[in-house]
Amino acid sequence: MIGSVPGPARDWTVGTAPGIFPFLGHGIPLVRRPLAFLESLPAHGDLVEIRLGPQRAWMACHPDLVHQVLKDPETFDKGGPLYDRLRTLLGDGVGTCRHRDHRRQRRLLQPGFRKARVADQVRSMGEEVESVCREWRDGQAVDISATMLDLSTRVVSRVLFSDSLDPATALELRRCLATVMRGMFVRTVMPVDALFRVPTPANRRYRHASDRLHAIVHAAVAERLRGTAQGHRDDLLGTLLAAARGDSGETAISDAEVHGQVITLLFAGAESTALCLSSALALVALHPEEERRLHSEADAVLAAGRPPGPDELPLLVHTRRVLTETLRHRPPGWLFTRVTTKETELAGHRLRRGATVMFSPYLLHHDPALFPDPDRFLPDRWLPGRTDAVHPEAMIPFGAGRRKCIGETLALAEATVAVAFIARHWRLHHLPGYEEQLRPAASLGPRGLVMSCEPRTRRPVDTHSRADSRAPRSAAAPVAHNSRTAGGIDVHDA
Repeated sequence: MIGSVPGPARDWTVGTAPGIFPFLGHGIPLVRRPLAFLESLPAHGDLVEIRLGPQRAWMACHPDLVHQVLKDPETFDKGGPLYDRLRTLLGDGVGTCRHRDHRRQRRLLQPGFRKARVADQVRSMGEEVESVCREWRDGQAVDISATMLDLSTRVVSRVLFSDSLDPATALELRRCLATVMRGMFVRTVMPVDALFRVPTPANRRYRHASDRLHAIVHAAVAERLRGTAQGHRDDLLGTLLAAARGDSGETAISDAEVHGQVITLLFAGAESTALCLSSALALVALHPEEERRLHSEADAVLAAGRPPGPDELPLLVHTRRVLTETLRHRPPGWLFTRVTTKETELAGHRLRRGATVMFSPYLLHHDPALFPDPDRFLPDRWLPGRTDAVHPEAMIPFGAGRRKCIGETLALAEATVAVAFIARHWRLHHLPGYEEQLRPAASLGPRGLVMSCEPRTRRPVDTHSRADSRAPRSAAAPVAHNSRTAGGIDVHDA
């Protein structure tokens, strides 16, 4: 693999990916087998030219190059096909805004994501986990993808709005999010607007889902402004509305920015965390020894059966390693774009102003020179003393630099609470004939994942399960993720 081994100053290699199709560029392999396409790129150089439709882009395949991009947001600003599409949907929120606006926006939102504030929200996270698991029954086939999206939507809505969305709205929200995320990826790798102006059923679904997301957020903001919500709400929406009034003494933000920040945080906080949780549960079920260790830790730490609180979270060390390895193995944010704000140099290659640069956490996380045996799920990679062998800039599930994800602490706390509580009370099994099918969209993770649930105790906390039948099942042997067959999304699925 060319250019994968980290080291001192070096001669970079620059190449071009083969297989360019007229008009579509590399859109076909990116859509049909995106992960395999990514893993093929380092063989062509440290910096590889690819085509997104008729447009040129440059993929950074070495962690040193990726961090050069991430640590210089003035030169490599958020932009390119992905963020052009996201801004159309989300506006200029903290996750999509240009560098010049980022510091002000992050300073405004940061208090809501500090560790002390997240610790205060751990109890409500536990309440939501109990709520979504309450209806599970012994032997029931549970739509894990939908359930985890429902959970993450409930949690992020409490952070934003102090309480959960009503069930009907939450259901509509998660369906809209799934539709938009599928369509966003295709529009990124094939940025040819004419394809998506045709009134096909897929394009109509995408536009309807986008419109409904905005309508849901607008209704929530309008309710608060009308004062129909009961009681004082010390939440992020309250912070944003105070900023819109200029209560902080700084320049007041616009109503459009309030709307953009809310939908950005809802969009990012729900989808990514849900996919991380679904991936973790799917992977653990394929690895019996990791499942046993996870259950053992949950039994010891959560002896009373309740969800973990702030004091228990630090004790769930193996649970955190499972999540860290999940984020390495299947990072929800798997492909990103930047745009150069001036002429610059990357890997010794001159890039013009306005050039699109891409990087992929998935590509770095699956480079065997950076992570030996990368397709295996090995939480013990993250044992104390072993992490010294990891390239310090190779693990980037939340990005790096000044634009690192603001919600990292919140997302990890929520995922730890959920995985630990589920492990304490339930064993999840893949259905007979299960075959892993990752379908990358704007984010990466299992969609449509259905598993059967088996209570680990005769009557799990806050559930009303039947007596534990302990029905026999066929053992699932540990398997390695095969990125060569992952994907399979088609343009018509957009």
